[in-house]
Amino acid sequence: MQEYKPIKEGKVRQVYDTGENLVIYATDRISAFDYILKNTITDKGTVLTKMSRFWFDFTKDIVPNHMISTDVKDMPEFFQKTEFEGHTMLCKKLDMLPVECIVRGYITGSGWASYQKDGTVCGIRLPEGLKESDRLPEPIYTPTTKADLGDHDEHISFEDTVEILEKLHPGRGREYAEKIRDYTLALYKKCAEYALSRNIIIADTKFEFGLDENGDVVLGDEMLTPDSSRFWPLEGYEPGKSQPSFDKQYVRDWLKANPDSDFLLPDEVVQKTVDKYIEAYELLSGEKF
Repeated sequence: MQEYKPIKEGKVRQVYDTGENLVIYATDRISAFDYILKNTITDKGTVLTKMSRFWFDFTKDIVPNHMISTDVKDMPEFFQKTEFEGHTMLCKKLDMLPVECIVRGYITGSGWASYQKDGTVCGIRLPEGLKESDRLPEPIYTPTTKADLGDHDEHISFEDTVEILEKLHPGRGREYAEKIRDYTLALYKKCAEYALSRNIIIADTKFEFGLDENGDVVLGDEMLTPDSSRFWPLEGYEPGKSQPSFDKQYVRDWLKANPDSDFLLPDEVVQKTVDKYIEAYELLSGEKF
């Protein structure tokens, strides 16, 4: 049996090269403030994989994605072990574009902090009089650089995106920048509307894209998971304050309130985080975890 070692390791995922394709393994690690916490969150990797699979299927009419299978039987023998079951996705190889495509439908987090200072979010001027957690008149696209592990992502303008992609793909930078912006907004609108019908607000999220062997744009990485999105319950939603959430904002809030924790969560915070992730998956997919 051929052994495989990760060719890339992120805060949460490990990527294996099988030759023709990639296998992406979602661990149970959790990160906050660009730091990997000392605890693992049981079943988290499985929730992330199932959630991405659900959304990739749901949006394949908008843009093709890299998912081939989440069944380990479709993967090399090395991955047909208990530890990989539920955590792994067999994917097409892509030439990933170094841009995180962030879309915001509601004003919260760093966007709210920026708006309070000068009425803008990532350089985009917004209407006066917005309250914290308000729905924006239209979703806004606020891309960032894709930083290496341990570094911070930096906000960039659309024109910066064009410049970055033009250096990598001369003559096609603007075309690719427009495509990933338009796909990001279209994906968000479709999924946010669906989520509302399941009593969940998607406040913001991020997507990543790559190019296939023909130079076509393909959706990659993860999609609309609690790690990459802010999910709020529709019930009790009230602008003017921060909202309870189904995502890792709960962990961030606990860490902020406990600055001496040394990034170690108590058992009850771990369990509550697991419960929130699973609840979000069940509400959105309509399936039992």
